[in-house]
Amino acid sequence: MPVDPHIAAVLSMIDQAGMPPMYEGSAEAGRAQYLALTHGSRAPEHVVQVGSSEDRTVPGAEGDLEARVYRPEGEGPFPTVIFFHGGGWVIGDLDTHDNMARNVCKGSNAVVVAVDYRLAPEHPFPAAADDAVASARWIAGHLDEFGGDQRLGLAGDSAGGNLAAVVAQVLHADGTPLAGQFLIYPAVDAEGEYPSRVENAKGYFLEKDTMDWFYGHYAGAWDDAKDARLSPLHGADLSGLPPAVVVTAEFDPLRDEGEAYGEALRAAGVAADVRRYDGMIHGFFDMGAISPAAQSAIDESSARFGELLRG
Repeated sequence: MPVDPHIAAVLSMIDQAGMPPMYEGSAEAGRAQYLALTHGSRAPEHVVQVGSSEDRTVPGAEGDLEARVYRPEGEGPFPTVIFFHGGGWVIGDLDTHDNMARNVCKGSNAVVVAVDYRLAPEHPFPAAADDAVASARWIAGHLDEFGGDQRLGLAGDSAGGNLAAVVAQVLHADGTPLAGQFLIYPAVDAEGEYPSRVENAKGYFLEKDTMDWFYGHYAGAWDDAKDARLSPLHGADLSGLPPAVVVTAEFDPLRDEGEAYGEALRAAGVAADVRRYDGMIHGFFDMGAISPAAQSAIDESSARFGELLRG
């Protein structure tokens, strides 16, 4: 099917604005551009309402990290979800992904702890993965401060989906019980060759050249593209991992590797609900305010994740 017409209009507007490609600029310029496109353009009436939110810090691998805790309406206890934002490990922060975290909180009826890990190129691989693991281990040991019971899930989009998948593998190896993982168009295979990377290489918000720019900043100096901390699809043993909801978008260069990860989970005996949303592009999880179809996909997949958290 064609690109959702509401999203197509936004793509056309971005194209007509004549903004230089992100991959031609600096990381700092990319961060400012992304913040302006997301948080900076969000009208107050489009902020997803939850019970409450508060800023705090959590321990990372080499110091405290900024975090934001979202609590749903109603009385707990609730499951706790650790959320990692996308942005190619180079751009993105708590503000760019504020509405996305709110949607996960509301849709899954869980407390969401969004963690702001260190970014490349200032902090290249494996800094983001190390921060994600360290913060998740700490949160897992302090669930009484968050959701209030022992149900723990992991979520993230794009590069954050990568980190959520990495953390799921590490925490499972630690013996930490996990109720579910919510992988939203995740990047899971650094050097894999997939048709979607060719079909959707240009014109759909995330472009192949930008992906290469992200990887270059984050892991360009790393000589093992199959390191499971970078490419969780190549984890040595996926058996026993928590059940997953894997979301992909038809017009996304990351579509095929996300679906390959879902298939790899299934092959390892893990329940994986892989949902491709036709007409959608990379980043649609932050486009509910402009696209009813995107919001429907957000609501549907978030609710399904909430079902996993509750067994």
